[in-house]
Amino acid sequence: MNPSPSRVTPPAHLPRHNGSAALDPTPGRSVDSGLRRNDGGGEASAPVPVLAWIRPRFAALLATAMLAACGGGPPPSGVTTSGHVEADEVRVATKIAGRIASLAVKEGDAITIGAEIARLETIDLELALAAAEADSGRARAELDLLLAGSRAEDVQEAAALLARAEAEAEAARLDLDRQETLLASGSGTSKGRDDARARRDATAASVAAAAERHQRLRSGSRPEEIAAARARVAVAEARAAQVVQQIEDATVLSPTTGRITEKIVEAGEIVPAGAALVVVTDLANPWLTVYVDEPDLDRVQLGQEAEVTTDGGQMRRGRISYIASAAEFTPRNVQTRDERVKLVFKVKVTLPNGDGLFKPGMPAEARLAANPGS
Repeated sequence: MNPSPSRVTPPAHLPRHNGSAALDPTPGRSVDSGLRRNDGGGEASAPVPVLAWIRPRFAALLATAMLAACGGGPPPSGVTTSGHVEADEVRVATKIAGRIASLAVKEGDAITIGAEIARLETIDLELALAAAEADSGRARAELDLLLAGSRAEDVQEAAALLARAEAEAEAARLDLDRQETLLASGSGTSKGRDDARARRDATAASVAAAAERHQRLRSGSRPEEIAAARARVAVAEARAAQVVQQIEDATVLSPTTGRITEKIVEAGEIVPAGAALVVVTDLANPWLTVYVDEPDLDRVQLGQEAEVTTDGGQMRRGRISYIASAAEFTPRNVQTRDERVKLVFKVKVTLPNGDGLFKPGMPAEARLAANPGS
């Protein structure tokens, strides 16, 4: 049976009301001795002030409500999220195709920038270089020949041929004059005159040809011929330089400092150009990638400190170095605190890794300290 509304039921640790008297809430008056406990025959205990139990608790509730109304609530808590460690990975590849002659590294080795990783065979390249250098030499010789011009003997020969042609032309001209004189006196014939005229014209053409050849030999090569020869030399030299570079590329060097985390090929394999040989990871500068729910974004900022804890209990302090400017849907491998929040922001926490604790792919939990301005 429910108690009457006019009665107050104290907690179990206080004596219970026996219903014989009502409480008098008038200020300054004590409570009736109706709140007594009878243990069955013994003398009743002293009266218990029920309002003395109610008033302190009411005051505490009132103070809490006033603090909440005035904005004096508890300080904002940090953001706790989990993610995976990542690091820069470089897949070192070969620029040329060929058979791997040797590998200078193995998985787990530390490597510095410029150190040798692998060496490819260069026999075919050396033969190609010899052919390219021969082509380059031939092109250079042809250019030198054009630049030197005609030999003196050739010029003298052309001059002699020109003089002979001129002499023959002069003889033909004199013969034509005689034939015309004989024809005018009636002693010659028209055919003789016509034959003499044909010889004169032929010898005149020979003189013109001989003069052209003599002038060409004296002038040397044309500028266009010299330019074409120079271009052939450039092509041949470029081809030779290309083969030299390929021979240098047969020695594969590390482009960065890090550690060999994966060896993809073995010595003796034939690889195409662009094939990856090893993976070099920069373990000195890893970061933890986490995803922060959109409602918690105002509690994180760049440079903010974060406590990163591994599954093994190791804790390191890092700092936020990146906050995505655009939201994305929750990745499949991330479990958020509140499944109702679907949009998250990618955050990177830069980690110190002097002792090599963090490895790519390692799961870890980050607690981002509360932003004082949030």
